[in-house]
Amino acid sequence: MKIFTAKTFSLSPFGKITTKTIEEHMKLYHGYVKNTNLILEKVAELRSDPEKNTYTIGEINRRFGFEFNGMRNHEVYFNSLEGGSHTLSKKSQLITMISETWGSFDAWLIEFKTIALTRGIGWAMLYYDRNDKRLLNAWVDEQHIGQLQDCALILGLDMWEHSFVADYEPSGKKSYIDDFFANINWENIANAI
Repeated sequence: MKIFTAKTFSLSPFGKITTKTIEEHMKLYHGYVKNTNLILEKVAELRSDPEKNTYTIGEINRRFGFEFNGMRNHEVYFNSLEGGSHTLSKKSQLITMISETWGSFDAWLIEFKTIALTRGIGWAMLYYDRNDKRLLNAWVDEQHIGQLQDCALILGLDMWEHSFVADYEPSGKKSYIDDFFANINWENIANAI
């Protein structure tokens, strides 16, 4: 069976985010990759007697979405920070689409940051809807509840405590969001469409 392999990312500390926080965050990502593979291996074993293992297969697959999306969400998040800060080209397809949808980049950014301040754990997401060829913002609880069907994730801001609390404290959520945006590599994100 083909297994998923953790990607490597070259990230530098940014804002108040320390090397230690980045290292701990990477460990969590590697855990998602490991658990995704373990679930697939276990389901393959349980297939030998699906009638006997119906409940177990169902419950393990319930967990699969959490682990798999945790893996993929973090890949998008880390990719957006890799290579250091780069501004979004005024000629990019992404800025054109953002301006057409929200009126301006600044209007989109205000809305996205507001979504990121949602209480609870989860992600602020920018998606590309392949069917309607448009952009959509969304909040995703945990890793998986609220993911938009048939949409490509192009920007994900991790709003779980592990991504910022050690360096910003719980009250520093807004500063973390601002620092994240000050350090994005928009070239990587624009290439996702």
